[in-house]
Order: sequence, then structure tokens, then C-alpha cells
Amino acid sequence: MHTPHGPGAFVAHTGTDVYGPGKVLAVDGAHRRVRFTRFVATVRAEDLRPASPAEKREIQDWLRAKRQRYGGDW
Repeated sequence: MHTPHGPGAFVAHTGTDVYGPGKVLAVDGAHRRVRFTRFVATVRAEDLRPASPAEKREIQDWLRAKRQRYGGDW
């Protein structure tokens, strides 16, 4: 069975851009744990959409900057 927005997927919230784009960290049934640029949140998968190319670049740049500054796996 296909799991929409699995771990590692770049996503954005369907209802608001306040969260910024994000990357799915984990799947728990109908919910996704997402590292957004502003915070980490658990969101229903149906409330997410694939990130646009620009949003994907934004989260990739943000993650790269955090890794360079703080190390670790963001």
C-alpha cells in the first residue's frame, strides 16, 4: 500500500503557509511528524501536499544551514 508523504518527503500544509515548507520525519497511521522551518508538528496526512520546487529548495537550504551551524541530523 502506498503511504502518501512518507519519511523524507518534502511537504507543505494545504491550509496555511505559516508553517513554512517541511520534511516528513515519521509516519504514524493517518498522521505525519513534520520538521517545518518554524517548528516540528504532527499533522494529518490529508492536510499536507507535496512541496513545490521552490518550497523544496527552501527547506533543503534551511536544513543545510542548520546542519552546518549545529551539526546533527535535522
